Amino acid sequence: MPVTLERRDGVVVVQLDRDEKRNAINAEMTEAIDSALNEIEDDPTARAAVLAGGRQVFCAGTDIAEGAGEPTVRGGEYGIIRRRSSKPIVAAVEGAALGGGFEIALACHMIVASTTATFGLPEVRRGLVATSAGLFRVPRALPLNVAREMLLTGDPVSVERLERLGVVNQVVAPGLAVDAAVGLAARTAVNAPTSVRATLTALETVFAAGDEAGWAATTVAKDTIMASEDRSEGLAAFFERRTPDWPGR
Repeated sequence: MPVTLERRDGVVVVQLDRDEKRNAINAEMTEAIDSALNEIEDDPTARAAVLAGGRQVFCAGTDIAEGAGEPTVRGGEYGIIRRRSSKPIVAAVEGAALGGGFEIALACHMIVASTTATFGLPEVRRGLVATSAGLFRVPRALPLNVAREMLLTGDPVSVERLERLGVVNQVVAPGLAVDAAVGLAARTAVNAPTSVRATLTALETVFAAGDEAGWAATTVAKDTIMASEDRSEGLAAFFERRTPDWPGR
């Protein structure tokens, strides 16, 4: 299975388990993430979730060779990007969270990361754009100029910088991200479930209107890229392991 579950009292750890593919998301993993989070959402004994990747790579985003499959009914892209969870979800990041991997972390309510973590949106290097909410969640979470830097250069950013900017809640030693994320999730799990649900619902409502505009803008950008020669060249260069020769159209 590409995803495993581990229960730690009221906190459920959802572990991405496709290390041989850098936890890149294909259709099977999208369905598995969706199923796991649906199970947690519907289980009254589960109070919070931790979404964890591997020790070397949290998630490399979409599996470019296979595709990530269709968005799910309850979770959207990757089974999580459009999810409206009434229970806290904490990302536990070790290693690289790139492209959709960073967008998955931003879809969680909080992020705990080890000192090995790096975050990036390399889509422009492949003739693509961030299509899983990165175009609007990154500038929401970060100062605008830093968001532009990430989205326009494709360069990775260190965990220390993102902690200073308030994106990462806690930085820990290598190998300790899951335990620390469980500890943070447990601090929410001891509180009144009704209060937690009401708080998360209120926060989601505040940002819902902005999300609608963000998705509309993302669709326009995606349509532009899908029709471009740059996209074809970027993907060809990726598979051929060479530097792209951008047509610029």
